[in-house]
Amino acid sequence: MRKNIWKVFFLLFSLLSIACQGDRGKTQVKTLDIPFSSSTEPQLSEEAESLDSSSADEKAADQLEIPVGKAGVPSLLLHREGYTASYNMDTKTPNWVAWHLTDSHTGGKVKRSGITFHADEDVPEPRVDTYDYMRSGFDRGHMCPAGDNRWSQLAMEQSFLMTNVCPQNPALNSGLWNTIEVQCREWAKRYGDVYIVCGPIYFNQKHKTIGMNKVQVPEAFFKVVLCMDGEPKAIGFICRNVSAKGHKKIDYVNSVDEVERITGINFFQKLPDDIEQRVERYADYSEWK
Repeated sequence: MRKNIWKVFFLLFSLLSIACQGDRGKTQVKTLDIPFSSSTEPQLSEEAESLDSSSADEKAADQLEIPVGKAGVPSLLLHREGYTASYNMDTKTPNWVAWHLTDSHTGGKVKRSGITFHADEDVPEPRVDTYDYMRSGFDRGHMCPAGDNRWSQLAMEQSFLMTNVCPQNPALNSGLWNTIEVQCREWAKRYGDVYIVCGPIYFNQKHKTIGMNKVQVPEAFFKVVLCMDGEPKAIGFICRNVSAKGHKKIDYVNSVDEVERITGINFFQKLPDDIEQRVERYADYSEWK
């Protein structure tokens, strides 16, 4: 009788042990079935993904001003409040700076007084600073001018970043170049808006440099302007980096095609091909009066 009791007890204990082992086995398999990434990486909600996509689409919706740079040229894209710049770490100047100038952006209450040129912390060292220009004989020439950024305090401050600056002949900077900048604001008021791209031109030669960071001095500058009001039209300017006293801006007018040939940059490439070819083929200053 006692032996039978022990047999029953031993049988029950064995069955219980097998059941527990089975449960442990199932738990281990279930854990392995869960992807490791899902337990360690945060997942975006559908709402967050939707917001991210829509904001990206909105940003890229209307950027006719953004060109395609010359192949093989170093470029660090910098997106600012009032402009976009392609910065070249070799020349220590922008390849180009582009912005959409609207009528509402031609004025504003923000003043440039008290704002100083400053190094751009968003680019790797060595960074160009104001000391590179001291006693160099060249101005810190804005590419996107301060006068186009009076609509926003942030935009005004960012226009004084050294990545928006090139060594420019003082007489050119305060003379002809400034005259073209003022003219562009007048066109934005007249037509509602214009698309602008400008930057330095480096000839195929050894370049003068200034400062400890060896900022390369351009031999010339370009500016191209697109107007989409009514019949689309475009115009270009090429100015040597010397004094232009005694000359008028009409003396420096070029077609966008000619500016593209000299710079290797493809402007207004988001336009339909037929419109792009038509507006870039020639430039007539009288059409802009």
